[in-house]
Amino acid sequence: MSYQLELRHFTYFLAVAEELHFRKAADRLFISQPGLSRQIKQMEEIIGVTLFIRNKRKVSLTVAGQYLKKELDYIFNHIDFTIKQTRLIDKGSDGEIRIGFLGSAMQTVIPELLIRANATYPDIQFSLEEMSNHFQVDAIEKDQLDLGFVRLARVPKDIEMKTVHTDTFSLALPIHHKLDAKTFTSVKQVSDEHFILFSSDYSSLYYDKIMSICEDKGFTPKVSHKSVHAQTIFKLVESGLGVAIVPTSLQQGFNFEVKFLEIPKISQRAELSIIWKKDNRNPALKRIMKFL
Repeated sequence: MSYQLELRHFTYFLAVAEELHFRKAADRLFISQPGLSRQIKQMEEIIGVTLFIRNKRKVSLTVAGQYLKKELDYIFNHIDFTIKQTRLIDKGSDGEIRIGFLGSAMQTVIPELLIRANATYPDIQFSLEEMSNHFQVDAIEKDQLDLGFVRLARVPKDIEMKTVHTDTFSLALPIHHKLDAKTFTSVKQVSDEHFILFSSDYSSLYYDKIMSICEDKGFTPKVSHKSVHAQTIFKLVESGLGVAIVPTSLQQGFNFEVKFLEIPKISQRAELSIIWKKDNRNPALKRIMKFL
């Protein structure tokens, strides 16, 4: 008997690929485990490849299975978004742009972008989600985002990147710290203090730049805490648990007992870039790219 691939095959495959467990995937799909196994086996026979490695201990994807999952993630996300865009256009909207961002982007370029875009294209909707560099790149590749605001040195070859904002660095100190704008001349003045830094998970490029600021002045910072959230870092600084080095513009929009001193005589700069997929077909994105 010959079979043809149907949408259900892909749905079943993705469930198993995400759960890596046939029983859990079957429960999620509300079908029997033997039935799910038959569907996956049938799919493998139709395509002519093995998608899963099965043994008594675990289920894992083959290299071919990994490729298929990545492509199906993109296809299904694109279908969902296309349907959503179609409904918005039917209601008179010019569509939606999905934006991922690091917190610092909200203090600098994003508000200006939204104001300018809204003045020209008031019927374009925007959805915003704060997320790490890694998750933004992944979401761009899967067509879950149209634009990302990141701090990265490089991105995959199918993604475009452009620097949109360059910032200086500032030292964040408890409000009653002895240093002030008149007495602060070098970051080396706080070399004996504990540092609270953005984790390398936030951006390895950014983390390395902060470390180099200190190393260029002859010391390695004693890092006591790390976080991916500026609010957490400022709260720890406010509590007297250490000092931090942050982009100067990040001091805007927060209300903590923290003072900021711009670090003089350093070459390092905090660069914020936008990323988007080269083959993104969202017409709304093409309209607002000129503002970037």
